[in-house]
Amino acid sequence: MEIDFEHRTAAHCEDGVTANLLRFYGYDYSEPLIFGLSASLYFVHLPFIKLAGFPVTSFRPLPGVIFARVTRLLGFGIRKTIFLNKKNAVRKLDRLIEQGVPTGCVVGMYFLPYMPLEYRFHFNAHNICVVGKDDDDYLISDPIAMAKVKISSRDLLRARFSKGTYPPLGKLYWIKSLPSKEPDIENLVCKAILKNCRRMIHEPGPVPFVGVNGFQYLGDKIPKFPEKYGARKAALHLAQLIRMMEEIGTGGAGFRFLYAAFLQEASEITGIRELNDFSLRLTDIGDQWRIFASEAGRIYKNRSSEGVDYQTIGDHLKAIGKQEKIFFTDLEKLIRSK
Repeated sequence: MEIDFEHRTAAHCEDGVTANLLRFYGYDYSEPLIFGLSASLYFVHLPFIKLAGFPVTSFRPLPGVIFARVTRLLGFGIRKTIFLNKKNAVRKLDRLIEQGVPTGCVVGMYFLPYMPLEYRFHFNAHNICVVGKDDDDYLISDPIAMAKVKISSRDLLRARFSKGTYPPLGKLYWIKSLPSKEPDIENLVCKAILKNCRRMIHEPGPVPFVGVNGFQYLGDKIPKFPEKYGARKAALHLAQLIRMMEEIGTGGAGFRFLYAAFLQEASEITGIRELNDFSLRLTDIGDQWRIFASEAGRIYKNRSSEGVDYQTIGDHLKAIGKQEKIFFTDLEKLIRSK
């Protein structure tokens, strides 16, 4: 059985799955709008949570938050569930597919055989949508794949129950009911922008590794990597940071570019033309993230330019943080003035 489901690629997996699921039910929202409405542009460095042996650095909330926030904001009824029993997990997914319900699924990328080898690492927060089943194979809409792909039931089950940091526990999510009235997108966009500003500059409070505070915190830590870890582990820690920025979950610059596209679309929706200027400002900040990643990559490969070392990239990160603090402060003032 195959559900008549339109597959579209996306920059980020959870945005893509969310947008494709909403489109299936007749609500065609762009990926940048989905990301912006979820107020999910973020920064956090968690020294007490490890991935591949090093602290987690993230540029978005936990997996599932984007889908939950957007659907709640727009008025959709949803269901999501995890499983302790694998047979129950298989049974539930099969039942949903038989009912013609496209179903979001959180999986570990390492066990997805259609992924290129360079992307098959232990990352347990990848989102896909199951849209059919043919004998022992499932049909998958994965937003980072160019077309729908097939995966065996064995491989999908392994991916759904992969071990490690943030194990997915067979998590499924789907849309249960549609909004009772047409969403007021203009009003929701303004509220979402204010919420994102609050999360970045106000909600962290005194916590040092969350929101805009996190840039200073990590920027101070980076120059100490060689002394703390030794040359080899310091380089690996830097490589892990680059991977979190550039490969896992879209990353630092990627999310900045995505939110910049949202602000451009928000300008058309709300009529607040100044948002175009903020879109350009955030694009420039995204470019700084790209430069930071490039400098860090050269240090990891021992090919850094003269004068570029752990200290300079730590300072660069803190400079980016100052730019983002000013950006979100100004953006909040703009929206509150309207």
